[in-house]
Amino acid sequence: MASFELGVQLGADAIELDVHQSRDGHLIVMHDPKVSRTTNGRGHVKDMTLAEIKQLDAGAWFDEQFRGERVPTLIEVLDWVKGRTPLIVEIKGDPQPAIGIEEKIVKHLRDYALLDDTLIISFHHPALRRIKELEPRLITAISYLAQLIDPVAAVRAANANGALGHASCWTPETVTQVRAAGIAALTWYTEKFTPEGMQFLMDLGLDGILIDYPGQLREYIQHASSLPQGGM
Repeated sequence: MASFELGVQLGADAIELDVHQSRDGHLIVMHDPKVSRTTNGRGHVKDMTLAEIKQLDAGAWFDEQFRGERVPTLIEVLDWVKGRTPLIVEIKGDPQPAIGIEEKIVKHLRDYALLDDTLIISFHHPALRRIKELEPRLITAISYLAQLIDPVAAVRAANANGALGHASCWTPETVTQVRAAGIAALTWYTEKFTPEGMQFLMDLGLDGILIDYPGQLREYIQHASSLPQGGM
């Protein structure tokens, strides 16, 4: 939760999170399928109950000031995010998404009236197609980590709205191809922040960038837009 708070403070347009399901059916916000990297516990989220997960310290490993930080549930994040910022939810799997996780996500978003403020993404494209079957209003985007031969066809197959490829997957030509088909061109960028990397992303003409450094990216964009045309 501390990272979400900071993201909003830094001017991010939305926050992004990953969802797994616990052994007793709760939707848990955690990037990894295992708890060992970002908490003081061990094991897979899918094998643990919510009560067991809530006992874990999810902050001390990063910095002492975050000791006592707990792993949130999706409901807890939705309660916090309502009226504050749009949301991006990634459906994760271990190795596949939990059966019925799409229904639970849609129900929670309906309950909090966040259908129009949420983007659903996943590397598991059948899960996105299921999301669309359950709630056509939701916006979805396929995630991928390869240069697809036909990204438009891949998006269409998932009945999605956007293509979320890693930065290495995009060229100006593929961005043009995707946008000409009425599909949003998105990327994520986890490499170290550099002006060269940011300029590369901006020059692609993407519709959105998921990044670990929203404050630095916003400052860079503002700086670039204030310069005379053609000058950096």
